[in-house]
Amino acid sequence: MSKLLIVESPSKAKTLEKYLGKDFKVLASYGHVRDLIPKSGAVDTEHDFAMKYEIIDRNSKHVDAITKAVKNADAIYLATDPDREGEAISWHIAEILKEKNLVKNKIMKRVVFHEITKSAVQHAIDEPRDILMPLVNAQQARRALDYLVGFNLSPLLWKKIRRGLSAGRVQSPALRLIVERELEIEAFKSQEYWTIHLDSRKHQHNFDAKLIQLDGKKVEQFTVINQDQQADIVGRLLLASAGKTTVSRVEKKQRSRSPAAPFTTSTLQQEAVRKLGFTTSRAMRIAQQLYEGIDIGGGAVGLITYMRTDSFSLAAEAIAQIRGYIKDNFSADYLPKLPIAYKTKSKNAQEAHEAIRPTDISRSPASVEQFLTPEQFKLYEIIWKRAVACQMAPARFDAVSVDLAIGSDANLFRATGQTLVFPGFIAVYMEGVDDAEEENETKLPALETGEVLDINKIYGDQHFTEPPPRYGEASLVKVLEEYGIGRPSTYASIISTLQDREYVLLDKKRFTPTDVGRVVNKFLTDHFTRYVDYDFTANLENQLDGVADGDMEWIPLLKEFWDGLHKQIDDKKDVERPGTELLDEACPKCGKPLSKQLSRYGSFIGCTGYNDTPKCDYKRNMAGEANASEPVTIGVDTNTGKDILLLNGPYGPYLQLGLPEADAKKKPKRVSIPKDIPVSSVDINVALQLIALPRDLGLHPETNKKVIANIGRFGPYVNHDAKFKSIPRTDSVFDIDLTRAVELLAQANSGPAPIKELGNHPTEDGQIAIYSGRYGPYVQHGKIRATIAKSQDPESLTLEEALELLAEKAAKEVPAKKKTIAKKAAPKKAAAKKSTVKKNSS
Repeated sequence: MSKLLIVESPSKAKTLEKYLGKDFKVLASYGHVRDLIPKSGAVDTEHDFAMKYEIIDRNSKHVDAITKAVKNADAIYLATDPDREGEAISWHIAEILKEKNLVKNKIMKRVVFHEITKSAVQHAIDEPRDILMPLVNAQQARRALDYLVGFNLSPLLWKKIRRGLSAGRVQSPALRLIVERELEIEAFKSQEYWTIHLDSRKHQHNFDAKLIQLDGKKVEQFTVINQDQQADIVGRLLLASAGKTTVSRVEKKQRSRSPAAPFTTSTLQQEAVRKLGFTTSRAMRIAQQLYEGIDIGGGAVGLITYMRTDSFSLAAEAIAQIRGYIKDNFSADYLPKLPIAYKTKSKNAQEAHEAIRPTDISRSPASVEQFLTPEQFKLYEIIWKRAVACQMAPARFDAVSVDLAIGSDANLFRATGQTLVFPGFIAVYMEGVDDAEEENETKLPALETGEVLDINKIYGDQHFTEPPPRYGEASLVKVLEEYGIGRPSTYASIISTLQDREYVLLDKKRFTPTDVGRVVNKFLTDHFTRYVDYDFTANLENQLDGVADGDMEWIPLLKEFWDGLHKQIDDKKDVERPGTELLDEACPKCGKPLSKQLSRYGSFIGCTGYNDTPKCDYKRNMAGEANASEPVTIGVDTNTGKDILLLNGPYGPYLQLGLPEADAKKKPKRVSIPKDIPVSSVDINVALQLIALPRDLGLHPETNKKVIANIGRFGPYVNHDAKFKSIPRTDSVFDIDLTRAVELLAQANSGPAPIKELGNHPTEDGQIAIYSGRYGPYVQHGKIRATIAKSQDPESLTLEEALELLAEKAAKEVPAKKKTIAKKAAPKKAAAKKSTVKKNSS
């Protein structure tokens, strides 16, 4: 009996082929095979939201291969990924095969496995099922919602702001989070406050205590708010103490800390950003490689379970294996009496899968390191450690709290300390944190109530309140999940879209909204409030979950959403163009009012008489540079005493150190302002950093020659011995150190590091890999480089697609042959591209 198994990924297909017998043929769909036609009317809102699909061009040959193989197969197993997207891909493949009448009298079933191991795959084959239409309909509803927002709201942004902008059902609320945090920071007013401390000692053991009660009243954050007040309090306490303090209370107790749950998609992304410095998309790309299979000697095997999951649960077999590992490798205290169960805290958790874990806990990171790339090893290591730690005993601490009285119990200082007495899970793994201060606790000497101690000093410590931190990738993912916005599997693409649209900048690993991002957000929050509302977006996710569970119908959901959106768009067609703000200032050239306006390069101030006859072309940038001709003084350089001037040149704005002197032979120092730094944000602090360039990072350890960091026409770079290497966005020219610069220069010497390796060329020597270039991603083999289209996700590009791109590029580079005169053949009539219309059924 001939059997055909269809999966999404070709690398997964290679791994599965070795598990299945000769009866099986394994083919890959290379992801989605059909999508909505890319034009208006793809979702027919007048006829029950009928969806018009077409085969995706780049995957048409893979569909052809599948249909050809189906003709010779007796049974077809649809083994796409175990989630809604995977269920929908299986349904699309089934629909294509049915339309071609290829499944008559053939078995066609859906099989699902969450790890690529021989036992898991065989179990799935032994227990096939039908396609679950509630999951398919949930995915179709999500795709239709995204289409209705994108195809109807984005054109309004083009008309009202500028071309090329987009709005998204989940992307726009995510942008709102970043903009609102920035507005909080801008509105924040720092407040001064003081804490009062006492330094004491016992037997040469010094320790610190903090004032918690003054004159019988609890000390709050703003009890002491200036230097005079703290000086008065410190003076009174010193007089009352006479150099001595009395121990008034000693409290001892044991504290415990439990391990974190095993990884979900969201927590893996967060931890990979925090601990490994990965981006969310990079983390998911590497996790997919570990899931689909790595050759660890003896053939490829999946090292981790499916990486798109909201579940904290582990299979009973996995828990038993982990507990067995702990029993064999740790003392009995490290193994709890009962397995530890975890419950998800996430809103809208999807259909239950397992958490992310190793497929075999006996494959320790050290045992497989030789088979993994450094990135694969780092990610596998934290997944393995987290899985082991989640079934280990809590860590235990001896905590001590001591109150010290001065004069009487009306004035109390408190000292706290803790000692780790049993590491428990900490022996294996500790979870990272975002924007949290470490507990500043010390080990205290043994103290008894009534003891009198010497005081070293009493002093005040000045503080200022700080604004909330900007979101990084990890903290943004965390808050998106807390609000129930989107799905963990989509977070990486949401973040990439916000950056690609230039709505946000990632500076020092923190997101800052651009002028365009602010204007888009203001337009959407002012006029489409409901569609960027966090609760509305999360509730829509709840409804999609209801469709997936079979509790809701998807057509009424789409109708309710579309009726509201369609009416709102009609109502807002004639609203004023955003980004224009009238100022209480007259144009110095013609006297008409000035306004703050938005261009593709950011905000500027211009005359409202620009469209009049005759027109007034007065404008200046946000730093005050009129018509890009007069220099603007930003401040004074502390090293030279010269003014730092802002000017505009043929390649954009730049800073200049002082004006040229008449008799000077040397021109003043100039530094370009990078494109990712808005001119409006160039204050004296930014200017001083820029004008200090180039930075001397030190001597290269191999050549003993200087390494410098600087900014050129094409952005920031490091330079050593006439070799240049661009500094990636994840690093800053102001903060990069010598170690990191040497790493980058090593890449320059050996060529750039690929963002994805596709494998060896099937007929020629050499590897095929994808690289990130100045003008976008490209695929390279030998000396041939082929640009990857913007519409193509480079991370999803397959080896076969790369070969096609390289072949096309190679054909173009062949020298043109001499022209020959030949009779032209009559052009064939182009076959119209067929599209299919899905009639919705409940």
